[in-house]
Amino acid sequence: QVQLLESGGGLVQAGGSLRLSCAASGSIFSINAMGWYRQAPGKERELVAFETRRGITNYADSVKGRFTISRDNAKNTVYLQMNSLKPEDTAVYYCNAAITTRDYNAMNYWGKGTLVTVSS
Repeated sequence: QVQLLESGGGLVQAGGSLRLSCAASGSIFSINAMGWYRQAPGKERELVAFETRRGITNYADSVKGRFTISRDNAKNTVYLQMNSLKPEDTAVYYCNAAITTRDYNAMNYWGKGTLVTVSS
């Protein structure tokens, strides 16, 4: 079994910062890409950012220059530093990871989500 545990969400004023963390645990052989998605009320889930094991990153246009994704491969953890937050960043943020388990099954795993609320 593999679990992704997110933390760091909360309420912040516009212009503020938050840092999300997501730690993967369980029967892990290797992790390829790790990233963050978000889903605002009434909207579809969208990619925020991801980083491959080799450090290649990709960001949604709406967060470029404000959000930074990083990884600690030794800890199987991915972070999302969110600066200059806007009310439109309000959403549930989900961690996603492409994981190969020790019995060599490769799957995409999701965390349960952490709520980020940005007040104006």
